Amino acid sequence: MNDLLRLLRYARPYSITLIAGILLTSLVGLFEAARIALVGPIFDSLAGNQLTNSVTQSNIFSYLNSFLPQINQWSSIAVLLLIFTLLKGIALFFSGYLLTYVGQKIIVKLRQELYEHILKQSEVFFTNHRSTDLTAHIINDVEKVQHAVTVLLYDTLRESFTLIALLICAFSISWKLSLFSLIVVPAIYAITVRFGRRLRQTSHKTQEGVQEVLGIAQETITNNRVVKAFGMEKFESARFLRSLEKLRNTNMKTASALYLSSPILEFVGFLLLAVLILFVQNLIAQGNFSIGNFTALLLALAKLYDPMRKLSQTQNTYQQIFAASTRVFTILDEHTEIVDKPIAKQLTTFQHQIELSNVSFYYPKSEQAALENINLTIKKGQMVALVGDSGSGKSTLTSLLMRFFDVSSGKILIDGIDIREFQLSSLRAQMALVSQHIALFNDTIYNNIAYGRSDISKEKVTNAAKAAYAHDFILERGGYEITVGENGTELAGGQRQRIAIARALLKNAPILILDEATSALDNKSERIVQEALNNLIEDRTTIVIAHRLSTIRQASQIVVLDQGKIVEIGTHEQLLAIEGFYHKLYQLQFAQDELNEELTLTRE
Repeated sequence: MNDLLRLLRYARPYSITLIAGILLTSLVGLFEAARIALVGPIFDSLAGNQLTNSVTQSNIFSYLNSFLPQINQWSSIAVLLLIFTLLKGIALFFSGYLLTYVGQKIIVKLRQELYEHILKQSEVFFTNHRSTDLTAHIINDVEKVQHAVTVLLYDTLRESFTLIALLICAFSISWKLSLFSLIVVPAIYAITVRFGRRLRQTSHKTQEGVQEVLGIAQETITNNRVVKAFGMEKFESARFLRSLEKLRNTNMKTASALYLSSPILEFVGFLLLAVLILFVQNLIAQGNFSIGNFTALLLALAKLYDPMRKLSQTQNTYQQIFAASTRVFTILDEHTEIVDKPIAKQLTTFQHQIELSNVSFYYPKSEQAALENINLTIKKGQMVALVGDSGSGKSTLTSLLMRFFDVSSGKILIDGIDIREFQLSSLRAQMALVSQHIALFNDTIYNNIAYGRSDISKEKVTNAAKAAYAHDFILERGGYEITVGENGTELAGGQRQRIAIARALLKNAPILILDEATSALDNKSERIVQEALNNLIEDRTTIVIAHRLSTIRQASQIVVLDQGKIVEIGTHEQLLAIEGFYHKLYQLQFAQDELNEELTLTRE
């Protein structure tokens, strides 16, 4: 109920449409009961009783009789049956349309809110949730909630109003017999609740199973080369089959609960009906009850079963859906996003320096510091290279600069002001990022370079591509309007890199964070990308996670990190001269680079 009320809060802007839909839904039940009320006079007449005398035996029939002409009453009943059916159909259509309209609006708002909420979260959030799980929440879970607020809400209201109208009709004929028929309601309720609880549990396990299947499928498809290279096709196929079998078993438990409730409820209903038939037989024989009234009552009670059965099924389906809505709201209630302070400042320019003062950082659930007591000053226009072994804290440091995480202690200052004092959007507007893992979208080359900026002219996009040495290959591949494929699969590694560089050039931010990715390229591609990087670095303050000696030599200062601490700072020559940590790192990682450069120059 809490989930349902929370969903209905999204309907507040459409309350008038919602109320109109509910009122029309109530008319569906009213016209259904009115049609049944007309059955009594017909069967009394067929039994040989006077139509008017039969009608007066029931209050509801007397009420209807005041509208019937005293001549040709059969024709009047036939006309009323048609009118009530037509009005019911009109109410049925418009009520369904209006409630579906409101439901669709709710789902659009919910799905958009969930999507925006996920995008706002910090890196901590994404380390705790797999991308496949988050996608499943946005698509599968919200789709189930959509079924609740479009189809099930309409069905629930329609069947509830029909149930109430039929009860009024039945009680008008005989309140004693109608009251007797309600003794099965507690049994129906108990059965519904029991099966509903079971369905909610199995539905939660089903969604977990779906996420597991999606996760395995995405991992193996994305990493298909690794799977093939190690000959693990059968292994992965067996793992996927186990996951599917686990999901199948859970679905079968759901099916047993779903399909068993209906026949049990049907048996309980018809057991009552059998008892009622035997009891009323004596009343009719004694003349205390007319055949027409009995037929109308029997029809009303039989019709009562249909909305009760449907409401029971709806209740069971709601249990499955609310398992999904609970997962959606759990994500929405999880807040790890980095929020601006109420009086956050706008960072409009970068003028002097970036300073890290006693900065320490711990990843969630980790007792070891990823960075510890980092003190570093980067002046405007400088190029600072970060070097160190894997896991030394290089990427963590750049992530803190862009506030993907916030520092655990200490401060990061830009022009003497803590970056937490700035609006997050204005801070990131001053920075451009070229990551080692190039992220391109399944869109055109033009849109990947412009990336959401409709105010950028085609000339500026072209100039950025030329500066990134991408213009020529773009034209060779068919121009700026060709699609690059999922994550740029239609392009070579060096081409993807140059598209990313063009995107960073177009942003024209004064601070550049560069996780250099030339190590994975061949010599020719590397040299072209390096020239593009030189254009990108020019006149910017650059922080580089360096993988190449050529990049390190350009740096104003080299910061050597080891196990989250700065162990050495200086130029390439200075650090080699002291024969410390950097000298060892150079011997292991960079000496071969120097030899390769010399061989290349000799060949040229």
